[in-house]
Amino acid sequence: MQQSSSNLGPTLIIGGLFFVFGFVTWLNSTLVQYLRIACQLTTFQSFFVTFAFYISYFIMALPASALLRKTGFKNGMMVGLLIMAVGALLFIPAAHTRTYGIFLSGLFIIGTGLSILQTATNPYITRLGPIESAAQRISIMGICNKVAGASAPIILSAMILSDADNLVKQLSNAGVVQKGQLLNELASRVILPYGVMAAVLVCLAGLVKFSSLPDIDGEEGAETSDEETPSGYTSIFQFPNLILGVIALFLYVGVEVMAGDTIGVYGQAINIPLSEARFFPFFTLSAMVVGYLVGIFAIPKYVTQSRALLYSSLLGLLLSVLAIVTHGYVSVLFIALLGLANALMWPAIWPLALDGLGKFIKTGSAFLIMAIIGGALLPPLWGKLADVSFIGYRQAYWIMVPCYLFIWFYSVKGSKLKAWS
Repeated sequence: MQQSSSNLGPTLIIGGLFFVFGFVTWLNSTLVQYLRIACQLTTFQSFFVTFAFYISYFIMALPASALLRKTGFKNGMMVGLLIMAVGALLFIPAAHTRTYGIFLSGLFIIGTGLSILQTATNPYITRLGPIESAAQRISIMGICNKVAGASAPIILSAMILSDADNLVKQLSNAGVVQKGQLLNELASRVILPYGVMAAVLVCLAGLVKFSSLPDIDGEEGAETSDEETPSGYTSIFQFPNLILGVIALFLYVGVEVMAGDTIGVYGQAINIPLSEARFFPFFTLSAMVVGYLVGIFAIPKYVTQSRALLYSSLLGLLLSVLAIVTHGYVSVLFIALLGLANALMWPAIWPLALDGLGKFIKTGSAFLIMAIIGGALLPPLWGKLADVSFIGYRQAYWIMVPCYLFIWFYSVKGSKLKAWS
């Protein structure tokens, strides 16, 4: 009881940080719609929002680990939060000049800080209490993350897109000078929320610095494995379950980001008012929360991790096809329900990919973090296809089908392969 009480403060801090992860990440779904209007972008160009954000994970995966070995995990968390604050502050000059490149630079810097923060935070979960209850703590942190993700687009869209339909009509009828004034006013709306975000991140950095969090160093906090490395294995590339798992995770992150960040743009494209479409990401993220809760109660008591991945991939395949062959709000509903299919993929792929790696587990983990680049590449590809007149927004979702098929293959065979031949 005494141990539980002493860990309450640090647990609340880590829970707050997981809330930050989800909130900041899923603001992008609203930013795609917002910057598409404010900077007058094509659909393809607007999805450089996701590219700039998620590419930072690929670039920073290995440097973040090296930084944490030098700073320790507690100081590393503080550094990550301060870097994110710098990225948020960059939105102020971006808004004043309405320069898309500066917005993207801010998103890249936020993603950089977030990748450091996530790498530093994960080791604390298992340390803040008995190892027997670690899974329960991980589940609680996951709920904090997903609830934040669901609330983020609602809050930001209410602040910057509340009168979007009327604004779009005004822009279509405005002259050059008036149009510029309207766009400048729209761009300025992002200053307050991102200024507040920067201040909150700085305060969190100070809270972490002076908190009672244990200051574990890079070696102590690094992921280790008691498993022996299989004989004859001298390279990370000899583990097909890892390499195929990296591909599966790449595709999963891509379809997850597509389901959350394209749904609002898709809604607009099929003539649903922006006043309604701006809330669509909330439904995708809410479906993910439901899926996550199902996973907490069902895995591993009722279904194994590989079986959960199998069911999730088949559900994703079905829902993506239904989204393509249906129309209007029904089609949007199926895209939103993809959140349910995607919810359990991340926690299922990781252990399957790292199984049996022995001394290679740290490198394997870095490879999986780098696979987050799927969120940088696949949504812009969807946007490029959507801009092609003979394909369009709805048919562009066909790129999800091979993604879910590969994840299905990984669940039934790829994850079980321990050698290439």
